[in-house]
Amino acid sequence: MARIRIPSTIVILFVTVQTGFLLFMYARYSSFMPQSEEKPSQVHILILSSWRSGSSFVGQLFSQHPSVFYLMEPAWHVWVTMYQNSAKVLHMAVRDLVRSVFLCDMSVFDAYMPWKRNLSDLFQWAVSRALCSAPACDSFQRTDITSEMACKTLCGRYPFSKVEEACKTYSHVAIKEVRFFDLKVLYPLLTDPSLNLKIIHLVRDPRAVVKSREQSVKALARDNGIVLSTNGTKVEDSKYKVMQEICRSHVQIFETATLKPPNFLKDRYLMIRFEDLVRDPLSEISEMYKFADLSLTPTLKSWIYNITHGQGPGKKKEAFKITSRDAVSVSQAWRNVLSFQKIKKIQEVCKGAINMLGYQLVDSEKEQRDLSLDLVLPRRQNQFSWSSFNAKH
Repeated sequence: MARIRIPSTIVILFVTVQTGFLLFMYARYSSFMPQSEEKPSQVHILILSSWRSGSSFVGQLFSQHPSVFYLMEPAWHVWVTMYQNSAKVLHMAVRDLVRSVFLCDMSVFDAYMPWKRNLSDLFQWAVSRALCSAPACDSFQRTDITSEMACKTLCGRYPFSKVEEACKTYSHVAIKEVRFFDLKVLYPLLTDPSLNLKIIHLVRDPRAVVKSREQSVKALARDNGIVLSTNGTKVEDSKYKVMQEICRSHVQIFETATLKPPNFLKDRYLMIRFEDLVRDPLSEISEMYKFADLSLTPTLKSWIYNITHGQGPGKKKEAFKITSRDAVSVSQAWRNVLSFQKIKKIQEVCKGAINMLGYQLVDSEKEQRDLSLDLVLPRRQNQFSWSSFNAKH
């Protein structure tokens, strides 16, 4: 049988033309297809923490930024409305509300506030600089540092529709929440193509958290009941059962994010210790801003310095307010206030979290009171970042 020889140059030319044609057709076809790989235009930031861990302060670091629309604990409305349920049962409702807020769909609040609403009906609305400036309220500029009191006085009667209107005008939407106890609950948000979600996990020495919680026993009693599944009964947590759950949740979140995490968590989880933040505010805040694709402005630098270099530890009546305080003294106040008997109990129920998060246990009252003994262990560079941990395993 005769064989037909085709010169190699013709073959190469044919393959080249064919490849070019296929690339052309793919490009044309792709232009008509939805770009599912493209990230949404907004960046979504979830500040994930627990009560009395400094999360209100961290929330303000984002709230006062002119590019950020911020809400503080919007899921409070879920827990208040459905307080006879457990935290685990409410996880889905909380997650759905958070997702809607990230997408600037505030109709989700209809289920929890069915009446005609103003801005002032939203939990802790006045700590949001975005709700105190245009287009939500005409009294302040976006570049202003706003105060809760001034905002309450001037902006409370604006209609609730301004929340959604304002949200849509920002490049970043940030939410601070203390009502998630399992990182896996957030997986549907992390894999949602309509969200560009980044998680900042804020932790604090459990012994310092207990000291702060003791200043707010009554305010936390209903939330304690939900954490402990008491069917609506308030709990004061004198036996540290709630603290045990909080510590367990921090361990779960950290381990899930760092021990063989799913690929979709890469570069989307950052753990911050409150103690590191108050010792070196600008460095830690710069790290958080870089993670969130934000820049630190001169106005914010000045405000951050003033807010962390006040006089004294702050008053009891200011437990839920952001005021100028000596932040380092605040972070160590538990060592002089709590009895060693309490410290031993807290260390017993939270030993795993204390060790994992990089804090030093104390074996005596002498060690507890000796402030020259640093109980915040040095953090290895990027110790808590996803990428560095993954590289070691």
